[in-house]
Amino acid sequence: MLELAGVAPAAALLARWRARIELARRHLGWPAAAIVVRPHAGGASLALEAPEDQLYAATELNEWALAAAAREQDPGRWALLEEALLAAALAAADDPATVLAPVLDDAPALARLARLAAREARPALVALLEAAQARRLPALLDDEQLTLGAGAHLVAFTPEALPAPDAVPWATLADVPTALVTGSNGKTTTVRALAACLAAAGHVPGFNCTDGVYVAGEALASGDYSGPAGARRVLREPRVTAAVLETARGGILRRGLAVRAARAAVVTNVSADHFGEYGIDDLAGLADTKLTVAGVVPPDGLLVLNADDALLVARSATLGARLGRAPPLGWFAADADAPLLAAHRDAGGATAGVRAGRLVLAAARAEHDLGAVAALPLAAGGSAHYNVANLAAAALAAAALGVAPAAIAATLGRFGRDPADNPGRLMRYDWGGVRLIVDYAHNPEGLQGVLEVAAHLRGPGRLGVLLGHAGNRQDADLLAIARVAAAFRPDLVVVKENEAHLRGRAPGEIPRILRAALVTAGLAADSLPLAASELEAVELALSWARPGDVLALLVHSLAARQAVLARLAAAGATAAPP
Repeated sequence: MLELAGVAPAAALLARWRARIELARRHLGWPAAAIVVRPHAGGASLALEAPEDQLYAATELNEWALAAAAREQDPGRWALLEEALLAAALAAADDPATVLAPVLDDAPALARLARLAAREARPALVALLEAAQARRLPALLDDEQLTLGAGAHLVAFTPEALPAPDAVPWATLADVPTALVTGSNGKTTTVRALAACLAAAGHVPGFNCTDGVYVAGEALASGDYSGPAGARRVLREPRVTAAVLETARGGILRRGLAVRAARAAVVTNVSADHFGEYGIDDLAGLADTKLTVAGVVPPDGLLVLNADDALLVARSATLGARLGRAPPLGWFAADADAPLLAAHRDAGGATAGVRAGRLVLAAARAEHDLGAVAALPLAAGGSAHYNVANLAAAALAAAALGVAPAAIAATLGRFGRDPADNPGRLMRYDWGGVRLIVDYAHNPEGLQGVLEVAAHLRGPGRLGVLLGHAGNRQDADLLAIARVAAAFRPDLVVVKENEAHLRGRAPGEIPRILRAALVTAGLAADSLPLAASELEAVELALSWARPGDVLALLVHSLAARQAVLARLAAAGATAAPP
């Protein structure tokens, strides 16, 4: 895939581009396959399918097809394009002597592409991938290794030592029960709750998320691993007998999905976030991106969707046309007897929701009481409505992976009692009569949910909030999150620099925009101190607080959160009762 920017995706240009792709495919002997154009506000995404051992050659083909089409359409404007491509190739090469000079005229370009394809071709790899696919076994490939099977049932090979298909111990290989979890909010909480359900069922669960990669509670890697690299790390761990893979928007758009099949997939919700990145400019495009996970759910699997999200309900109706089939659906909602859920149950479908204050799971035409919502630790006495939704989604996915309802109920009844169960998400502490919430909320919907819990805890005391944002958000996103914070009329907002996520913004730029928006929304300027770092923001809030107050400590970087938790432990803060 390549991105077209700065040039209008005119029909004539795209026709010339497409014609050259088809010409090159015929020349290289590649099969006819999809060619996709996706226009967006910044230009267009241009993509083509190619053999799995020819992907680098395919990127060169794509670039040549577009560049040659542009020069043909406007030779005056693009007279020096060939020279520019060569300069870029030489600058990017580890060894300039290995560079096959880019050319735009058809005949020499096709000859160059044939040499690149021959250089990259790996028939032994293709034979193994085809053999694994014929046996419906997962195959994970990157530059370091090829693995066949998954988890406790895999075998690994280096690219330099690939066996013949008949030398592979196929009978020992198998997949492991796998779920994908995506959405705008609640992904990591849902992943962790689902992994806990799998552990209760006797599995050794592995999962990846925005905090890292974990197997049986052990951290194998720290950092944001909510993409294909994290998924591969989980699925290649020999201890793993079940996998839960957080699948973020960015990973889908940059690298796709790591797996071809997953027994369950969850889309928690869709809300405005990250617009303008990778050609996604609106909610419909974001929903379609997240619903990509539906494509790997088999006919006997389950796609779990939020029935309270009108956009997901609407876009789910398009999946049959998009995928050529409609995967089985499981719906969750705040109301277990909402019309959509009731009708779905009547048709034999799976649902989860709240009825008379209790979380109810319906699966395999039987209903199961998972407990009183007010008693679920993650529900914060029922005030954390978003976490009730996350638990409902996790319950549906757990049932789809074969976890017994009794094990699900027992897990949800204790999960979150210890703040370490769900680090960085609605962690609650008492500190000398001050109630503290440590959370990761990073968009308006997430902040709304956390501040609703804070307001529930507030009583007659004051409310203090930390507010910051990553630099890759649009100004409109900053204004929206400031409006949500201001609506709760906090007595203090420490406007912080998110120093680990400047992402192209100048230091101080994001705090200035947020603070101005808070003043515009009616908050007093003297209640809006600025902090140059996340830890400094926490110190300011703690120095302001007095018994009876509630502090919503919104901390976004993993390193800052670890420092904050160490600071709270040193200060004598204790986990609050669920």
